[in-house]
Amino acid sequence: MRHRVAGRRLDRPTAQRLALYRSLVTSLLRHERIVTTEAKAKEIRGFAEGMITLGKRGDLAARRRALAFLYDKGVVDKVFHDLAPRYRDRMGGYTRIVHLGPRKGDAARIAQIELLPAPPTKEEPPAAR
Repeated sequence: MRHRVAGRRLDRPTAQRLALYRSLVTSLLRHERIVTTEAKAKEIRGFAEGMITLGKRGDLAARRRALAFLYDKGVVDKVFHDLAPRYRDRMGGYTRIVHLGPRKGDAARIAQIELLPAPPTKEEPPAAR
């Protein structure tokens, strides 16, 4: 019985599964939108949001933790310099999962996971005359 055991196994050994998560999160943060299975999208959502939260912290320890997880140093720079300021005022919920329907070959449920766009900036209303 798997009572109270969190996470999906995805029919892979642990090291292979973690490598899959790391590569999917790296791709998501690089391209800001990827298409994958629904189970994989739901599983990597937390990892991707955690990386953006590390970027918002912005200190050296957070950068080193991001470098230890993500495969590309350029993506880490993007997280810390582009994505962190974009989500500065948002307290989580940086991603959206859009269901696309079944895959033709094996009927697996396909979904698109994407980063949310930047919130609209609050502009000052024009001065009253």
